Amino acid sequence: MKRKKEKKFRSTYFDYELLLIIIFLSCFGLVMLYSTSSYSGYVNYDNDMHYFTKQMIFTILSLIAMWIVTCVDYHLYGAFSNEIFWGSMFLMFLVQTPLGYESMGARRWIQLPGDMTFQPAEVTKIAVIILVSCELCRIGKKINTREGVLKILLYGGIAAFGVRVFTENLSTAIIVFLISCVLLFVAHPKTKPFIKAFVLCAIVAIIGMIVLLYTVKSSDNFRLNRVLTWLDPENKNAVGGFQVLQGLYAIGSGGFWGKGLGNSSQKLGVIPEVQNDMILSVICEELGIFGVIVILFLFGALIYRIMFIAQNAPDMFGSLLAVGVMTHISIQVILNIAVVTNMIPTTGITLPFFSYGGTSIIFLMAEMGIVLGISTKIKIEDK
Repeated sequence: MKRKKEKKFRSTYFDYELLLIIIFLSCFGLVMLYSTSSYSGYVNYDNDMHYFTKQMIFTILSLIAMWIVTCVDYHLYGAFSNEIFWGSMFLMFLVQTPLGYESMGARRWIQLPGDMTFQPAEVTKIAVIILVSCELCRIGKKINTREGVLKILLYGGIAAFGVRVFTENLSTAIIVFLISCVLLFVAHPKTKPFIKAFVLCAIVAIIGMIVLLYTVKSSDNFRLNRVLTWLDPENKNAVGGFQVLQGLYAIGSGGFWGKGLGNSSQKLGVIPEVQNDMILSVICEELGIFGVIVILFLFGALIYRIMFIAQNAPDMFGSLLAVGVMTHISIQVILNIAVVTNMIPTTGITLPFFSYGGTSIIFLMAEMGIVLGISTKIKIEDK
């Protein structure tokens, strides 16, 4: 009898499509950042390329960091998952020390030499992805037990609590906890408990919003005021609704094709800090709905490639890491679009690859490096 020919595999795969999408999004983001921030840069710093130059430097550094992370075996992160996690918690704690830096009423950064700052909550996002993925692999089949589920939720809760208490950043705390929940959902064999939990949370949220709308008219709590503004932005124009309304005006005035690159009027000092979380409103005004469709297509392609890597990863740890990165990007894009279109209250969540911020782009690229590193371990069958 003839022996069956054994399959031979080679491990030389690299996802160049994902790399191309990352580079294209980075370049597109820089172009839109310059268009959005040129007026603010000229008024505030007498240099229309102030924000663009800084972001370009951070983007170049982040691409180098991405390549370095790609070359590191991703299993190494699992070996030091606890150290990375508690290290991120310590960095967030430093925000409450004299090293902390406050800007526009928010204390979320650590002051670095010069005028540079560092946002440790961005490290926590990666730390949670690594730790939860590692713990899910360690738990294995015990994830189907109450103890296994509670252990994962505990890690997510500790991280979210740390972000909320040390950096006073509720939106990032929610993102961190949601990442943990999605990873738990992916690894868990049952679906019904998660559907029930989601429906219950949605019902409670809807009832809460209705009660707030008809019972509470004003509050000294700025977070509660954000919710009240979201429910009735036109009558809250003087106490927080201005930015939301101006963003909606920008979206509406852009139409389908937009006014043209650089022709936004709302960026001329009308929308405050427009280069940050409200950058999508200017993109809508200049490039129209068509431009947003292109951006959504690019993010969809990015998520598809990450999903492909997750499905073909050589082990569960690599698959969960890729899912965690995919979840982070998906949640942040969805929430940013929802904020700009006033579907949810203002949260200060940035748009990946487009919003201004050095720490966020560096650690976002580090996540991309982890995913690309996983792709290098995918085994391709020789024909």
